[in-house]
Amino acid sequence: MSRRFIFSSESVTEGHPDKVCDTISDYILDACLEQDPLSRVACETLAKGNLVVLAGEITSNARFDFTDQVRDAVRSIGYVNNDCIFHADTCRVVCEITEQSRDIKQGVDQAAAEGKGTAEQGAGDQGLMFGFACNETPELMPAPISFAHKLGRELARLRKSGEIPWLRPDAKTQVSIEYDGHKPVRASAVVVSTQHAADVKQKEIHETLTELLIKKVMPAEWLDKKTTYLINPTGRFVVGGPEGDAGITGRKIIVDTYGGMGRHGGGAFSGKDPSKVDRSAAYMGRWVAKNVVASGLADRCEVQFAYAIGHPEPVSVSIDTFGTGKVSDDKLERAVCEVFSFKPANIIKQLNLLRPIYRKTTNYGHFGRVDDLDVITWEKTDKADALRAAAK
Repeated sequence: MSRRFIFSSESVTEGHPDKVCDTISDYILDACLEQDPLSRVACETLAKGNLVVLAGEITSNARFDFTDQVRDAVRSIGYVNNDCIFHADTCRVVCEITEQSRDIKQGVDQAAAEGKGTAEQGAGDQGLMFGFACNETPELMPAPISFAHKLGRELARLRKSGEIPWLRPDAKTQVSIEYDGHKPVRASAVVVSTQHAADVKQKEIHETLTELLIKKVMPAEWLDKKTTYLINPTGRFVVGGPEGDAGITGRKIIVDTYGGMGRHGGGAFSGKDPSKVDRSAAYMGRWVAKNVVASGLADRCEVQFAYAIGHPEPVSVSIDTFGTGKVSDDKLERAVCEVFSFKPANIIKQLNLLRPIYRKTTNYGHFGRVDDLDVITWEKTDKADALRAAAK
């Protein structure tokens, strides 16, 4: 007998203070890769009030104005309203960037070095990464995080288009889905908290977002008389963004991945070039897991692998299909290792990652994005046939 349960996931818009920082970090990364595809970038951002602080390590031949990149990023988000203290044209930028450690560089470079066991490109750090996919949605993502992101994207569109002029950039969404076994059947609760202009009333916010946002995005058959709508439940959200809360790069890793439905190794993505396996190998994991599900070999799939700094091969690879596999997990694991290469250099090549594509990945999830597969290559299902053949 299948178990009924409720699972919740949240998303945040690009105006959330942590996402402001992720966006800035990825703007800096793209600016480096645009001029020098071999740039090594680890850019962290902190934002508070009208201050932005950049810190980290960058080794690159690229030359650009860091302050200009920060202002462009903040302007793209929409912090251009005079009723917000944090503003693209006036924010103060402090830059504390140094070069990448030579010790790390020799481990990552495709070159021999004293004490290094191989001349191949190694992983940029030790760590473990997960990839996940399931057949709950067309994009093969868990339903709660998928619809939380869709609500956030539509909220941003309503704001940027001017359709709802009192919206401001900072917002959160949260969706609670009731499951019957692995099947999503209804929404038990939908939460939207959005920053707004001071003169709009709570009644208008609630009515407008119920009709123009929630009922537009959520499947009608999932909304019933028992569904709870919580819209700006504090009653007021005027002070937002870095004015209301400090933001830091890399604090929304569950939002960035699977909303808690799939496990996470702990490493953040934004501001890191693809030599950092925190980012590139997590993308690889999604590509593998999505192709497993797309191939029909499993309804749910989680892949986990781990690296040692400077070493070119993963130290482990494992597959879990949660009892939904059409072949054994052992056979599927062998097929995955036959079809895919997990070496860091090969991940970069297979997914074409040495490009200035990362500002397009920052917001509304790094996974489940099927709008531009030439950019977000890890969402392709181009290895499904090869996996089926290898698993016979």
